[in-house]
Formats: sequence, structure tokens, C-alpha cells
Amino acid sequence: MTIKEQIEKEFIEAFKAKDDMKKNLLGMIKSAIKNKEIELQKPLEDADVIEVISKEAKKRKESALAYEQGNRADLAENEKAEAEMLAKYLPEQLSEDTVREIVKQTISEVGASSPADMGKVIGAVVAKTKGQADGGVISKIVKEELSK
Repeated sequence: MTIKEQIEKEFIEAFKAKDDMKKNLLGMIKSAIKNKEIELQKPLEDADVIEVISKEAKKRKESALAYEQGNRADLAENEKAEAEMLAKYLPEQLSEDTVREIVKQTISEVGASSPADMGKVIGAVVAKTKGQADGGVISKIVKEELSK
């Protein structure tokens, strides 16, 4: 079963169970996937669906942080809950140590030597990890490694 089919199945289950939060979240994800399909003018593969879900999860995390800074813990909790629901559709995240090893390997492969090469390294690491590592974590580790 593809991720898209799984989302559709769980959307129907949430609808029948009257689980409004899950139904609304999965409805938004279905819309985001459909919009991406329209943009690319082709059905999405699982890797593309993961990318869409990853972006949506990132939006939820950023919103939760903004709500916390605005002293709106109730809204922040809702965003965190949605991000956790989306995490189940994403591949398991790599540990920072594993990402650091991939970054070191990529730096030597690309021949990067200074912070000016950050973009090259980040692009290669993102391609290697395919949604298994957060872009912020990759960026932070690349910056640390190139600043040594």
C-alpha cells in the first residue's frame, strides 16, 4: 500500500469515527498532495508524497514554536499533536551522529573546505538522506564541520 493510499484509508476511518482533528489534518494533506500533482502534472511517487508531508510537518513545528513564543500554549499543543500525527507517515529520522557521518563523508566527496561550500554539501546530504533528516539539523552540522 502506498503512503497516499494509506492516508486515504485513514481519512475515511477518521471520517467514520468522527475524529475531526485527524480527518481535518488528513484532508489538508490530501489537498497538498493533489496540489503538488497538479503542479507537476503527474501522480506523485512515495518519495514525493514524503516530501509534501515533511513540508507540512515542518509548518506545524514552526507554528507550534511561534504560538509558544506568543504565549498560546493551547494552540501550540494542537500544532504539536498534528506534527506527531504526520510523523507516522515519514521515514524514521536519522540520529545526529549518523547525519554527522554522512556530512563528513559528503564533505570529502565534494572536496568542500570552507563555509562558502555549504550549499553544495547541504544539497548532496539532503539528496542522500531523502527525508530522513531535518534540513535544519543538516545545515547546523554542515556549518559546524566546515567551520573546523
